[in-house]
Amino acid sequence: MDLFGGTIRNLENGLSYATLKNKTIANNIANVDTPNYKAKDVSFKSMLENAKLSTITANKNDIRHYDFDAEQFQSGVFDYANLRARHNGNGVNMDAEQAKLAENTIYYNALIDRVNGKLNTLNTVIKGGK
Repeated sequence: MDLFGGTIRNLENGLSYATLKNKTIANNIANVDTPNYKAKDVSFKSMLENAKLSTITANKNDIRHYDFDAEQFQSGVFDYANLRARHNGNGVNMDAEQAKLAENTIYYNALIDRVNGKLNTLNTVIKGGK
């Protein structure tokens, strides 16, 4: 039984995406002066496709074994191999990275607010509306 109809799971997937994107942006900013470093980004589409398609199931050879499904997660991080923004071969555009970071922070905070709303609703139900 899924208590929230999959809402919490979907929000969790969104938070995983936002966290990975934040780490990728931070890595790009940290390597802004590294020669020949290529900027990286996260593809939401590839993460979504991987989440749908990559489930591993166990083969049981005894009736006493438990059924389980394990999800295989691939990051969806890619780099811009042919991007060269500066003379030293570095492909990081600091202004673009800061804009992506601000946008991702807003997205992450919106997801956190939604999770909090769901959990507050559950808390209200548990307390009997008080």
